[in-house]
Amino acid sequence: MRKRKPKPRVLLPDPRYNDPMVTQFVNNMMYSGKKNLAFEIFYDAMDIIAEKTNKDPHNVWKKALNNVMPGIAVRSRRIGGATFQIPTEIRPATKVSKGMKWMIGFARKRSGKGMAQKLAAEIMAAEKGEGAAVKKKEDTHRMAESNRAFAHFR
Repeated sequence: MRKRKPKPRVLLPDPRYNDPMVTQFVNNMMYSGKKNLAFEIFYDAMDIIAEKTNKDPHNVWKKALNNVMPGIAVRSRRIGGATFQIPTEIRPATKVSKGMKWMIGFARKRSGKGMAQKLAAEIMAAEKGEGAAVKKKEDTHRMAESNRAFAHFR
């Protein structure tokens, strides 16, 4: 076991919205250390959202992220030779990172031209409570609800 917890790394806020959450999102989206390209894609997606919805794209993105973040998940635990799916609460930092990763992953799987357009479409769908990332959250919650009988094994 480790002696002490490592200090959480402080993320610098992004240049346009001055929000460290945006930097975390871009870091999750980045491939091969290409951070400038990831920022470019994110900001292009924000411009597309602003153009299509006539709302503040940063608020749309935040609302979409809140709609995607899971509150509860199931964890496998072996008890007496049987494996049970036990519903557990998720820590706030994990909620955020799971939500971001789901949104990015399902944006990549979308059909469309260019990552900026796919990401914008996924964010707008998530803001309305639709889209694959929101469905993933609902499936996770449904799974936890159906295994609620095993919550006492926690």
